[in-house]
Amino acid sequence: MSEVILSVLKENGYRHFTGVPCSLLKGLFSLLEQDENSQVRYIPAVREDSAVGVASGFVISGHKSAVLMQNSGLGYSLNVLTSFNMIYDLPILLIVSWRGAYGNDAVEHDIIGARLTHLLDAVEIPHIELTENQPEQALLEAVGLIEATSRPVALLIKDEI
Repeated sequence: MSEVILSVLKENGYRHFTGVPCSLLKGLFSLLEQDENSQVRYIPAVREDSAVGVASGFVISGHKSAVLMQNSGLGYSLNVLTSFNMIYDLPILLIVSWRGAYGNDAVEHDIIGARLTHLLDAVEIPHIELTENQPEQALLEAVGLIEATSRPVALLIKDEI
């Protein structure tokens, strides 16, 4: 699945990535860290709000950019997203692991896991769930929304990729 995600994103001009590691996204992080052809640029971040800042810098310099994070890190990022990206139309793809989506994750993911889509709706960040049977369609929908709105869009991933 990680290979499909990275391939579709690269085909659509995404070459700049940043984020904070998460076990559900470890396959994608591994691909980004091991890129042998220098086709992508990956900059690790210490916090999700810092990653949003790095990705926004890429966008300002004319590059499509994506941030990988856990949904718990979305909380750190909301101020940056709502007071910077959304005001100044700086579109970034948020690849968000939906920890607690199934209600059987670590207890610290229960609250945000149960309310993730409500939180995104409240701050008007569109979200699309990546499904195992049609990942390309979800990715293309997210990329299309970003291009149509020039605003951040969240791609939600429930399972390990």
